[in-house]
Amino acid sequence: MTTDRDELTPEEARRDHWEMLRFLAVNALFGAGLGIAVAVVLMWLDIGGLGTHLGRARNPILPTLMIAVPLGLTFAAAVTASAIMLMPYKKKKQR
Repeated sequence: MTTDRDELTPEEARRDHWEMLRFLAVNALFGAGLGIAVAVVLMWLDIGGLGTHLGRARNPILPTLMIAVPLGLTFAAAVTASAIMLMPYKKKKQR
């Protein structure tokens, strides 16, 4: 007789949810770090004169944040979305 393992006990479900949230948070943090690193490289390599413009700005903090924060959020969303698409649901249910 085969048992259907789609049903989880409340403890297993809670542990599974926390594992998923941790997995997604790690991927989001990695993506945000990657996006901020891309912003820093854009400024450091002076691509499009970006570093020069920021260097001459009266208050360079605001434009720097306006470049780095959206890039960090975009990369975080992209990495998290790809992690969700690649989650091994079938392998987990086959155990």
